[in-house]
Amino acid sequence: MSNISYPIVIGGTVAIDHVKTPESEASNLLGGSASYAALAASFFVRPVSLVGIIGHDFPQEHLDMLESKGVALDALERSENESFTWSGEYHDNMNERTTHKVGLNVLESWKVMVPKASAQAPIVVLANMSPDNQLEMLEQCDGGDGRFVIADTMDLWIEIANERLHEVLPRLDLFALNEGEARELAGTSNLVRAGQMLVAKGPRHVVIKLGEFGAMLFSNDVGPKVELFRTPAWPLDSVADPTGAGDSFLGAMAGYLAANADPNPMAYDHAALRQAIIHGSMVASFTCEAFSTRRLESLSKEDLHQRIEAFRQTTLW
Repeated sequence: MSNISYPIVIGGTVAIDHVKTPESEASNLLGGSASYAALAASFFVRPVSLVGIIGHDFPQEHLDMLESKGVALDALERSENESFTWSGEYHDNMNERTTHKVGLNVLESWKVMVPKASAQAPIVVLANMSPDNQLEMLEQCDGGDGRFVIADTMDLWIEIANERLHEVLPRLDLFALNEGEARELAGTSNLVRAGQMLVAKGPRHVVIKLGEFGAMLFSNDVGPKVELFRTPAWPLDSVADPTGAGDSFLGAMAGYLAANADPNPMAYDHAALRQAIIHGSMVASFTCEAFSTRRLESLSKEDLHQRIEAFRQTTLW
């Protein structure tokens, strides 16, 4: 296994979710930022190395599914403690949710360990986890100047680990966060200004996720001018479960870049990121169509191709 070459290594949480929506409810679902991101990335390129930790109670069926989709679990730690769990409920508009219970369990004392084979991957994805864990993973990934680092975050880390998060930002090539987090971290309500301010904190590219309204890309590759790209999302007529859509977006972007862009990750520019965002957004739209990762598990290349072509026609002007 040590001779495997991984195009992508993804670190983050691997969880057991319990989700309730206005129309349904499901338990013991596969959850976690790294789970969604790795599965989405594996749609474009394999194998994908998953770095995380699970407990003794983690369902084997989830692990079997991930492996069947080209997600390598060599770097997934096993613990005798209980797995990380999340229980939440979505409200009528499906944009707001209430977290009922979080069981940190194995995450309370987790120290990221990245095996050598995974650490050499040219694309490093720091899915949503504490800035301390993100920094631990970065220190072990030895792609050097040739690696491309992508990271996500959440409002919790902005509130309780802001200084550590600011240590992460200058080391990123692409930073993704949602609109509320962007406003909070930048200290402005204007999203265009927020994107410009976040780029100034160090990342070469910043993506602000707008949920059902798409995404905005800010790039500062050359010169003082920040380039802006805005795309809508695919219009869904119903949403079954939006959990993990942002993580799927992140992983699919990474997978698309690894499969289609320049062989040198440092050559990924604003134009390459535009294409990655479109593909990431389309994959994320499928995530919302069923609980957990169920729709991604059945997603075919033809399904994705048809949606991208339909999106192209929908946005043609």
